[in-house]
Amino acid sequence: MYPPAFDFHARLAPVPGALPRLIAALDASGIDRALVAAGGTIALDRLARQLVEGGGVDTQPDNDAVLAACHESGGRLVPCYFANPYRPAGWYRKRATDFRALEISPAVHGVALADERVDELVAVAAEVGHPVYVVCLIRPGAGVADLVALARRYPDGVFVLGHSGTGNIDFHAVDLIAGVPNILFETSGGYSSVLAEALRRLGRERLLFGTEYPLQHPDVELAKYQAVPMSTVDWEWIGRRNAYRVLNLEES
Repeated sequence: MYPPAFDFHARLAPVPGALPRLIAALDASGIDRALVAAGGTIALDRLARQLVEGGGVDTQPDNDAVLAACHESGGRLVPCYFANPYRPAGWYRKRATDFRALEISPAVHGVALADERVDELVAVAAEVGHPVYVVCLIRPGAGVADLVALARRYPDGVFVLGHSGTGNIDFHAVDLIAGVPNILFETSGGYSSVLAEALRRLGRERLLFGTEYPLQHPDVELAKYQAVPMSTVDWEWIGRRNAYRVLNLEES
């Protein structure tokens, strides 16, 4: 099986050497392009605690560093705007044409998906044609059901449920989004059994390959795909075509 050509979810922290390390990891795994969002926004110990106990930080992701790295990559890296809901949506609106997607993370910022500040961000994304990548949690206001409600309020928008839902075995997330066609399923982190079931229930046009690099090495996610029976056509859609389609990019 060919490796996927497009990693829909990688991160780039504003630290020395981050860009060449990312490019080297993509090269080693045979991945041509990647959608990248800011990393290093929150300490990992703090993030892990918030995943369990709740809370959030008012920290501005370094979107400028991401944009600069994408320019330096010659187009191989595609920039995703990581929004801080504590800042006015106008910040995103002014920069939207420089980016190709929007990320909202209750895990980092702790703002509920029904919050009017999130609605304002999503409204801009829908206006400019950006998919909205969301990391959900097992917590009121931040769960997959809350993402479903948000996607139904914006039926013309495109949403991406990140990390295979809220845990390694989140078959329930697949059930919840099955009837909401404007939500796609990004597969990093989940078990291979969830990937197989998502392919069966959602179909190849609603799945996106992602790695969550550097927290996960691309080869780990590739191994998961190698363990799940699928056709070459399935692989083409999940590994490449869907990313180009939802990001409104021309296939190279």
